[in-house]
Amino acid sequence: MQSMTGFGRGAHATEHIVVRVEASSVNRKQGEVHLFMPRNLAELEPRLRKHVLGRITRGRVNINVTLERTGGLGEGVRIDGDKARALKSAFEELSESLGETLSPQAADYLRVPDIFVFSEGSHVEETLEALLPALDEALDNLIEMRTEEGADLRAELERILKTLGELTQEIEDHSPSIVIGHRENLLSRLGDAGLEIDLSDERILKEIALFADRCEITEELTRLKSHFRKFQSYLGVPGVVGRSMDFLCQEINREFNTIGSKANDAVLAQAVVNAKTELEKIREQVQNIE
Repeated sequence: MQSMTGFGRGAHATEHIVVRVEASSVNRKQGEVHLFMPRNLAELEPRLRKHVLGRITRGRVNINVTLERTGGLGEGVRIDGDKARALKSAFEELSESLGETLSPQAADYLRVPDIFVFSEGSHVEETLEALLPALDEALDNLIEMRTEEGADLRAELERILKTLGELTQEIEDHSPSIVIGHRENLLSRLGDAGLEIDLSDERILKEIALFADRCEITEELTRLKSHFRKFQSYLGVPGVVGRSMDFLCQEINREFNTIGSKANDAVLAQAVVNAKTELEKIREQVQNIE
């Protein structure tokens, strides 16, 4: 089980190029990949997006790619003259403003975004040779962090699930007393009204039976326990479980709502409120699970 938030870095070098990749992810219902890299690598975007989604199913993943040339530029690569002249002009203006002689160094030119202009097909293979290992390293580190956060989420969910189970047991233990209490209240009201009480009176027995039927919650309790077991099983699954957990939360909430509407009892109503409060904590955590 993984969280959907994390961060990772990766780098790889070839003879002429160093590629650095930063990968971060946040919550999303679907899998999204947003790439931030030099425009001259735009043709690689579909392949890189597919590569990322092959490893991460849910969440928005931001991939930031930077390139550094360390050797010869190779055939088909030139400097963007306009950008180089713009940098030189900026230094000249700064020199005039400060009254000092300043001139750009080679490293200054290399820092200008997209200053290298590549001919079609001249750089793709070499860049890809460095980019994919750097990307995989960043994704490895990202997934490691997501897994660590997933372990923390699992511990918290297990704690809340245990509390939910205890509240459900409290509801189950208390539910028989609801019918008994209604029977006693009914007999008390009849006595206060001065009516003769006959415990074998069919009308009294029918009223008690109807009330017992209306507040019967055995089926809801059985389904709740089944949902809890299913949820617990998801906590040990290494794959994508966030959507399934979210669906189970909706089902659990429905059962508690039904129990609350059936039982006209203050103790049980408070237990239902407490259970729904704990369930909301689970739902908040589930939004961050892949």
